[in-house]
Amino acid sequence: MRIEIINGRIIDPANNIDQQGSLYIEQDKIASLFVAPDDFVADTLIDAQGQIVCPGFIDLSARLREPGQSYKGTIKSETKAAASAGFTSLCVPPDSRPVIDNVEVVELLKDKAEKQGYPQVYPVAALTQKLAGSELSSLYALKKAGCIAVSQANHPIQDLLVLRRAMEYAATHDLLLMFCPQESSLSKGGCAHEGTMASRYGLPSIPYAAETIALMQCIELIEQTECRVHFRGISCARSVTLIAKAKTAGLAITADVAMHQLHLTDADMLPYDSAYHVLPPLRSQQDKEALLEGVRLGIIDSICSDHQPHDVDAKLGAFPETEAGMSALETTLPLMMRLVEQNYLSLTLAIAKLTCEPAKILGLQAGSLAAGSMADICIFDPKKMWEINEASWQSQGCNTPFWLEMMQAKVTHTIQAGKVIYKEL
Repeated sequence: MRIEIINGRIIDPANNIDQQGSLYIEQDKIASLFVAPDDFVADTLIDAQGQIVCPGFIDLSARLREPGQSYKGTIKSETKAAASAGFTSLCVPPDSRPVIDNVEVVELLKDKAEKQGYPQVYPVAALTQKLAGSELSSLYALKKAGCIAVSQANHPIQDLLVLRRAMEYAATHDLLLMFCPQESSLSKGGCAHEGTMASRYGLPSIPYAAETIALMQCIELIEQTECRVHFRGISCARSVTLIAKAKTAGLAITADVAMHQLHLTDADMLPYDSAYHVLPPLRSQQDKEALLEGVRLGIIDSICSDHQPHDVDAKLGAFPETEAGMSALETTLPLMMRLVEQNYLSLTLAIAKLTCEPAKILGLQAGSLAAGSMADICIFDPKKMWEINEASWQSQGCNTPFWLEMMQAKVTHTIQAGKVIYKEL
């Protein structure tokens, strides 16, 4: 298969490219930029006039709900949503049912993704067996089976000695640890930021300290173990400060923030609308501004969707009793473009936070449009308006606070390893 993309604005932050022109794909690789290879005859021609051509997006946290929770989402439905949103690579946290703590679950996940025509699904191994926080999983075997990192997802490790041993093991085998900082004794039962909104409506709250204490403990252990750690889902200003100091000290750490944390605060919450129930919770305006500044300065390396589709029942009932999480893959691009339109981020930097930066964190040969690179490409119309509704939505989970909102920016084509996996009708 040979594909020629013409007339597009090609933006490749990894190679400092922002230029109008053409891109040429042969088999699964990018053959060249701007100048056609000798004897190149395209099987498919894509006219990207008025559109942006960039590397395919890479998500550091997207729950597909399979195996075990197909009533919330399936690999078929959620990879379809990912393709329609410009994502060509997905990291899957280990808290599926069964947990990703053995080779058989890894093989099942990868096999199902292959059969759905979306092979670039990267499982994250459970750090401890059944995510119980006591006995380590067979981490090296899970790495060899295809796990790209290890994590506890949102499950705590009560015993810091277990965490230290895990980090020593991970450092020995060059495993990336994805760590969601949350001190369980301070966050247990909480559903909202400890602030005015929680007080006014009597919602169980989660203080900043639940995140920062866990973060500081992990940073201390990084100094001792030299483990590579990626902090997942940072939510508050104090965490940005702590990460900046740790980076200045030379520690091998990276961090990400969920896209919704850059747009919403606890003041935006409708306290009876469980679509706003996320973990970590939506924080204050000051925190949101600090997170945006952290992204701008490179303290926060990447932005992710933190996609968590839920069934209707999971979001019914009193706010504290509902399950946390948003269905977020399909809102990531328009929300990114909203930050660009509001002059919070430049377009190049915003694209970098979804492409080359997560690729660097994971050690993937992706996130670039250089000749010879894997042909993972997103083409989107930055001006196209669309409404989030049942007709436009692909994910099985409709749990988003942006439902029925008008969005700007829509993917028209997604190409994964040289194959068109999504084309707007």
